[in-house]
Amino acid sequence: MSGGSAAPKPGEPGVRAGRSAGPGRVFSWFGRLFQSGRLLQDGSPGGPVLRLLVRWVRRPLLPAVRLYRRNIQLRVVAATLLMSLGVVLLLGFVVIGQVRNGLLEAKEKAAQSQAAGGFTVAKEKADAPAAPGGRDGDGTSGKSGRNSVNWRSDLVEQLASGGPGAFNVVALSPEAQNVVSTNRAPRVSGGVDFASVPADLRSAVARGTGPYETYAQIRYTGATEDREPEPGLIVGKRLNDVDGNAYELYYLFPLTQEEQSLNLVKGTLATAGLFVVVLLGAIAWLVVRQVVTPVRMAAGIAERLSTGRLQERMKVTGEDDIARLGEAFNKMAQNLQLKIQQLEELSRMQRRFVSDVSHELRTPLTTVRMAADVIHEARSDFDPVTARSAELLGDQLDRFESLLSDLLEISRFDAGAAALEAEPIDLRVVVRRVIGGAEPLAQAKGSRIRVLGDEQPVVAEADARRVERVLRNLVVNAVEHGEGRDVIVRMGVAGGAVAVAVRDYGVGLKPGEATRVFNRFWRADPARARTTGGTGLGLSIAVEDARLHGGWLQAWGEPGGGSQFRLTLPRTADEALRGSPIPLEPEDSRRNRERAGAHDLKESAHRLASVPVQQRVERPALPGAPGVPPPVPAVAVDPAAMPGSGARVVARPAEEPLSGNGPGAGHGPGESGDSTQQVTEREDTIRGR
Repeated sequence: MSGGSAAPKPGEPGVRAGRSAGPGRVFSWFGRLFQSGRLLQDGSPGGPVLRLLVRWVRRPLLPAVRLYRRNIQLRVVAATLLMSLGVVLLLGFVVIGQVRNGLLEAKEKAAQSQAAGGFTVAKEKADAPAAPGGRDGDGTSGKSGRNSVNWRSDLVEQLASGGPGAFNVVALSPEAQNVVSTNRAPRVSGGVDFASVPADLRSAVARGTGPYETYAQIRYTGATEDREPEPGLIVGKRLNDVDGNAYELYYLFPLTQEEQSLNLVKGTLATAGLFVVVLLGAIAWLVVRQVVTPVRMAAGIAERLSTGRLQERMKVTGEDDIARLGEAFNKMAQNLQLKIQQLEELSRMQRRFVSDVSHELRTPLTTVRMAADVIHEARSDFDPVTARSAELLGDQLDRFESLLSDLLEISRFDAGAAALEAEPIDLRVVVRRVIGGAEPLAQAKGSRIRVLGDEQPVVAEADARRVERVLRNLVVNAVEHGEGRDVIVRMGVAGGAVAVAVRDYGVGLKPGEATRVFNRFWRADPARARTTGGTGLGLSIAVEDARLHGGWLQAWGEPGGGSQFRLTLPRTADEALRGSPIPLEPEDSRRNRERAGAHDLKESAHRLASVPVQQRVERPALPGAPGVPPPVPAVAVDPAAMPGSGARVVARPAEEPLSGNGPGAGHGPGESGDSTQQVTEREDTIRGR
């Protein structure tokens, strides 16, 4: 059976093709605004409102997002629910589509069969001969008697009586669609509005000879006007009446029963799908819980192990994979506990050995010191060789005493017995005392110690004895390794921190040495014997003193550019450091590097501009032609340098001019490389409390 025409497609008459006007255009306009950033720009209309709206929406969602990110069980269950919901929805759509197609297909077959029978009956009734001798009241013949007004109404009633409530019948005349008082007016059954028949279907029926069908809304009038419109299937065909005039006969089949069946299937599927999704979520929760619970237990025990509670163990039940994981975890914890105990015992033995040896050496050292003093006093009576030996003996005994004192101090730090006696002190007083003690050494080396930044008080809560020891070590090292050039001591205070930086212009530190200069007994050249300097523990003790105050002791250096050591302390004992008032890299070094980079860029551009354009020919370099070093970009340094591990490397040409009195030494012996090579420096940052 041919299908009736439906609504026009896009592009056909009656439908405007092109861009649709409606919500889509509004959404696209908002999308372009959002992508261009106009809604978020300051001063633009809606910008602050949009930010306020986003903040208002995000605030209640943050706890849920945080819980989702921290809870693996919730993530697995949520993923299971989403996937199962997607599967149930997909399955529901497929099942509902199949059921709907099956119901409609069955309804179409039944409607076509019923309509075909009705069309046959109507044709037979119109073609049937008149009864013999039959006349009406006007004296007309029987043929004319069948042309009465009641013939079409009788036909509609007869056809509709075959399925009351299952279908309705409508008879229409093509040229009398609006006529209501003639014998060719529309005839309907069941209070159906004849306008329910679509115009497209009527046009198809009027042009063709076969039956046509389509889906439409069936409306009611008269006593059934309050009845709601309902979807239905309309089947129509063009026939001839008893007078031979064409008319259209339509069967209207309501789809109410099919719609109820489909709704019942939808409700059943929705209930079953919801039950399945909840059941799958519960199953996933239980399954994941069996895996997550031991993992959470292991995480908690690992946290307690990290706090020093080495006796913690997991509870192991069963023989599955989780149980084997628990056994392996417990075995690891046990071995870790044994190793830590062994290391602690070894460390205690080492500390006790150092402390005992230092104490035990005090008595013989005192005796030797007394004997050495006697010999030293009488050296004028000895021959020159013996007198020199007496002087060397006194010098080495002084160094031996310093080493014993440093070993005792280091053993106190290792044992955690170092105590801080903090009180408000002015670092300017401590610096003056340190410089006064180092003046004889500076005069012997030909150096001059200058102090900057002492115009205002530099007060902090600190242990004066320990701070003085740190500064004495830094100043003495700067004088010893400064090669007779100036040593600058700079003080600064800002915010909640005070700082003292000691700058020299010696040979500096090679890359990587700034991270190792604070190690115990460290030497720049391990092949050299320790014939000058202190015991090798001064900077290590200084770092521990800085950590005990909650401060930093940091080092910077570059080959040929000297070095700088900076001590940063909090102004109050319980305050955490956030920065330092003095930059770790000296400003003169940074300015020289920037000047050198700008000069190299200018010189390189000038040389390129002076070369005429010519063919590219490979030629050997002229002997003695000066090479053009690559430009060195200026590197900005944060004045409040935070502590790190010494990973910053700054390139510096070796031939650039230095601030100060010339190339000098850093706080440790080191050798500069080739004067034409570029060298780097590394910053070391050490922080502790």
